[in-house]
Amino acid sequence: MKIAFYTLGCKVNQYETEAMREMLEAQGYTAVEADGEPDVFLLNSCTVTAESSRKTRQILRKYRRLLPRAITVLVGCMPQAFPAEAEALPEADIILGNRDAALVADALRRYRLDGQRIVEIAPHEKGEAFTTPPVSRFSEHTRAFMKIEDGCDRYCAYCIIPTARGRVRSRGLEDIRDEARRLAGAGYKEIVLVGINLSAYGKGGEENLADAVEAVCGVTGVERVRLGSLEPDQMDDYMLSRMAAQPKFCPQFHLSLQSGCDGTLRRMNRHYDTAFYKDLVLRIRRQFANPAITTDVMVGFPGETEADFAASAAFVEEIGFAKSHVFAYSRRSGTAADRMDGQISRQEKESRSRRMLEAAERAQTRFLASQVGLVCPVLFETCKDGILEGCTPNYTFVRVPGPAALCGQIRPVAITGAEAGVCIGRMAE
Repeated sequence: MKIAFYTLGCKVNQYETEAMREMLEAQGYTAVEADGEPDVFLLNSCTVTAESSRKTRQILRKYRRLLPRAITVLVGCMPQAFPAEAEALPEADIILGNRDAALVADALRRYRLDGQRIVEIAPHEKGEAFTTPPVSRFSEHTRAFMKIEDGCDRYCAYCIIPTARGRVRSRGLEDIRDEARRLAGAGYKEIVLVGINLSAYGKGGEENLADAVEAVCGVTGVERVRLGSLEPDQMDDYMLSRMAAQPKFCPQFHLSLQSGCDGTLRRMNRHYDTAFYKDLVLRIRRQFANPAITTDVMVGFPGETEADFAASAAFVEEIGFAKSHVFAYSRRSGTAADRMDGQISRQEKESRSRRMLEAAERAQTRFLASQVGLVCPVLFETCKDGILEGCTPNYTFVRVPGPAALCGQIRPVAITGAEAGVCIGRMAE
């Protein structure tokens, strides 16, 4: 049986797709591209915004039309958060939530036996365990992702993720070490730890995120350890100091900001203010050599005035982010923000997105300029037309003339300039 996968959404979704791929391959399935005449088409969905759900429906309908004889499977966050909406999609033969992803093989076996549609979406429960199976390979050749946490208890006003993912639950340290050993044995030099609310790793137990970092750093063959997106208020000085003591730890911190305006942060039900955020950035810059701070910034949240937006844009420039993901607020049914007054027009959100991007690009330009003159180890990932591209420990991408044989290797590079969002350099030896 041939199976094709299509993944929408975050790195956690990508990890879970790889886990399903490995489980199914172990049971005799062969993974192919969608144009390889698959017997099964599996869509791992996202629902973080209304647009994500719209895209899920669009992709499902497209491949039902292109692959009329394939068994179509819909899994992931969209059916988990909106089971009735998912069940109403006639294009899906099998519908499972993200809690049920490990049951895909059994669902496929049952469907092949009797051809009866399967809709099984078990709700998340308090106290449930971390159940995602391990992964041993990725499509990328130099960097592997490792999911170590699932769920979120934050209940930000705009976010459906606690409904889609359930409460915080964490992977055991020995499981983390075991997977790190397998990934290192497969040749991966860099491991990125990811989760739905990664900073909450270990909540309810004795461990925290620093323990997970130390566990992976202690594995022979792993040369770099990096973190995914972080909630700023959950990062304390003790955790930072332990990470700073690890030579393999990469000092890039993706600290989700969402807004640089305190009033907007309160309406969002975020758990910090701009003073706390700024102080955390300063503490990181004191503890780590040449760190990069990256972020997410939302514009057009309900009630955001022009003055609020201006304060947020000014804060983005003040912090000096190495890179910012700018996006407009999207209404999501089932969230507190969807019921708020003061919804912003699409035209105004587009205008604010453009202006915030300009502020973010100015900050990025200044950050890249600060890297010129440094000599940094670069993990080369791709080579095109004799130009290697890779990233430094702080996730600055660098282009260097060189042979493709260096892909997958780490070499010192002298950074000589910056252009169009990347640095350029030359081999330092």
